Amino acid sequence: MLPTVPLPRRPLHPSDPVRQWYENELGWATVPGSPLRLAAGLRFDVLDVPAEAGVRALRHLGPVSPVALHASRSAPCEDPAARREKWPARHGKRMWLLVAAGSAEELPGLLDWLEWGALALDLTAIGAGGSIEAPLPPGVPEGPLTADGAGTDGPGGSGPQGAAVWLRPPEPGCEVEPSLPTLSAVGGGGGAPDLVRLVDTVATQCHRVRLRRACAQPPAYS
Repeated sequence: MLPTVPLPRRPLHPSDPVRQWYENELGWATVPGSPLRLAAGLRFDVLDVPAEAGVRALRHLGPVSPVALHASRSAPCEDPAARREKWPARHGKRMWLLVAAGSAEELPGLLDWLEWGALALDLTAIGAGGSIEAPLPPGVPEGPLTADGAGTDGPGGSGPQGAAVWLRPPEPGCEVEPSLPTLSAVGGGGGAPDLVRLVDTVATQCHRVRLRRACAQPPAYS
């Protein structure tokens, strides 16, 4: 397997610290436009699951496997650290689990093999050609300001961020690939998290969440 070569560093964008952090500190590809989005399918794919299901699967991830939480834009602004503490009640109840690039293509067959393919699960994968909103980097306030005090929603800026935050942020200077769940980890080789165990746990929890929600709905009367 050929080693992954980080993307070349781009010129610094002093007025756009969020894009600068992703492109220059992590070497991750971003999508032009506003708000800033991260391209999937190059360094990683993404599993998009209910947070209730995702939290149960965290034990199958490594300690540095990136995990993000997605919030509703209608929620009031507050400090990102405070949002992480209150994420079960506030964050739109969605979790993004970063997995190895190519995993999105494997997901349908993997769910069939695990005998989950016939059920409707609130579980999707984002791979090549897709993207996710860029979570705020650690230490960057919501709606970062430019040198003139304006927001970054102008030309060249990444736009207002804050609907997503990192629960487990990626580490600058470290390659993300070794920390991502992958099919090649089946059998315990290589030290990477096992994608099969992760997907099986997430699917199980998604099904349980679906059943709990169905039971919580009031009965329909004709």
